[in-house]
Amino acid sequence: MSGTIHVSSGDRGVIVVTLDSPPMNPLGERMRARFIDILDEVTTTSDFRVLVITGRGKAFCSGDDLKSSSIASSGTAGFGQLLERLDQLPQPIVGAINGWCIGGGFELALCCDIRVASDEAQFVCAGVNMGLMASAYRLPRLIGEARAKAMLLTGLPVDATTAERYGLVTAAHPANDLLPSALQLAQRIASRAPLSVEATKSLAGRASDLSREEAGTIQKSVVTRLRESEDHREAVAAFREKRDPVFQKR
Repeated sequence: MSGTIHVSSGDRGVIVVTLDSPPMNPLGERMRARFIDILDEVTTTSDFRVLVITGRGKAFCSGDDLKSSSIASSGTAGFGQLLERLDQLPQPIVGAINGWCIGGGFELALCCDIRVASDEAQFVCAGVNMGLMASAYRLPRLIGEARAKAMLLTGLPVDATTAERYGLVTAAHPANDLLPSALQLAQRIASRAPLSVEATKSLAGRASDLSREEAGTIQKSVVTRLRESEDHREAVAAFREKRDPVFQKR
């Protein structure tokens, strides 16, 4: 199946990745390899601050390209490599879920740090529909065991309103407002102190696995380091001078 991934640069170091493989934006082997190449490219850009992932058309992503993969293929493992690469990204990821978000595409959305949705979006945990398993680790940690099991064990679609109520997405927007709203959110994040943003993302992602004492130890160590950063000094100077800070990630 043909398809492409569009990459564009926004303000303040925001990079937008748009999946474009109609009609459902699957990520087959070639598309996954391209996605990983894009991540390798953007992470070498010194001013890269936030990644936004979205889809074109009626779908965000439908997961692996089942039409081009076989039962004996390593498609699932290959998809896992992409998800692991996203998990390792120190910069925040904003998912702008524009439409159908299914199976591996749902896992892709769960790798985002923040998700906003179009009011046309539909979320499907498709593992049980395909004789497989997906999202059984990430989803309960995000929305709780009971709600997660209702999605995981039925394989039924969940609309954007329900997803917002569950805490799966932080907001649902009219379709035309989705990307502008996601970009506004990403640019706000990108305008904050980058070292602080990345450190905060890292600890928040681990918080549910840490004791209070462990988290406190990590936070103390990180804050000690951040206090010595140029960005902290710039923030203090900007506060005193009643101006917006200009952070340089140092």
